[in-house]
Amino acid sequence: MTGDPQAPVERRAAARHLMRRPLTCAEHDPELFRLVRRHEVELDRWFTQRLGYRLHVTSDTARLYKSGYIPPRRPLRTSGGRPLHNLEYVMLILALASTVAGPTVISLRDLIDLIRSAAAEAELVLSGDATERRALVTAMRWMIDHGLATELHAHVDAYAADSDADAVLRMRPDRIALLPLAVLATSGEDLLRSADRRDNTRQWIRTRLAEDPVVYRDDLEEAEWAELRRRLGEESRFLEEMFGLVLESRAEGVAALDPGGDLADQPFPLGGTEGHASLLLLALLQDGGGKWWEQTEIEQLVARLAMEHARYWAKDLVAAPDRLACRAIDLLERVRLVETRSAPAGVRLLPAAVRFLPMVRQDTLW
Repeated sequence: MTGDPQAPVERRAAARHLMRRPLTCAEHDPELFRLVRRHEVELDRWFTQRLGYRLHVTSDTARLYKSGYIPPRRPLRTSGGRPLHNLEYVMLILALASTVAGPTVISLRDLIDLIRSAAAEAELVLSGDATERRALVTAMRWMIDHGLATELHAHVDAYAADSDADAVLRMRPDRIALLPLAVLATSGEDLLRSADRRDNTRQWIRTRLAEDPVVYRDDLEEAEWAELRRRLGEESRFLEEMFGLVLESRAEGVAALDPGGDLADQPFPLGGTEGHASLLLLALLQDGGGKWWEQTEIEQLVARLAMEHARYWAKDLVAAPDRLACRAIDLLERVRLVETRSAPAGVRLLPAAVRFLPMVRQDTLW
């Protein structure tokens, strides 16, 4: 692709897509998958040398193995955007373990038997009640959405309401086998330690900049912060070339800005009730001058906002301001604009929030 003026643009598009979808299937994104295949060698060099990731590409599947930094608030999500809860994770793990070695075609009833057998081996007791069935359907739907299974006859959704419902599925054991990180571990703690490697300082910091919207000075040790500041120009060139990110540095930290607006798994600001409430809440939190706000205070602020905007906001959230407050804070924490603590429960504004508060003096925060 030497001399091709489109090559840098294509490689960046492919790299951005792989960051968002580390498991990419040809049938879901045929054009982007074609770009991944076309630029596989250069992409693999980029990810391996610059981030310590590993790219594996087959005829219809691309898998980007990430390691180096594990974002603390990045759960698996349903197609509707809801994070999976614990039981759904359990059912997903059991379903993956039950099908990684095949078969390629299986009925839902047979799959459930395999899942129960895997649960018994893990000394887990499955009741088969409605809650458990819904969790299994969510897990299977996640697998279908991500190209790990296909419904050939009937739909798994029916099982949520009917324990006798059945379906026929085509499984992709070859793709399922690509899901775990390519490391050996004797425990979950060992797996996390091996994935969150900090020994290569430059690579680890670069990974954080690529994966997090903001890296605050307090996130790093003094030597790491000095290394980042010393190599900021080089890091800026790498991240701009790979992903189109623009680094903005301040005394409090470094923000990776995305002019394209779709690289982050959680864009901000958002539309809708939660997005609007979150943005307005930022302005109210600024009035605290950096103090820790108690949970009850946050709920009172959101309740006031809900009353003021009841005409435009979702009625169920206006009627439950405590639930809306939790969702707003969760969103703001995911994009690192606030931090929370559990004892005592509280919320505090973080410096990068000033980007969304044009009325705030720039020298007071970010």
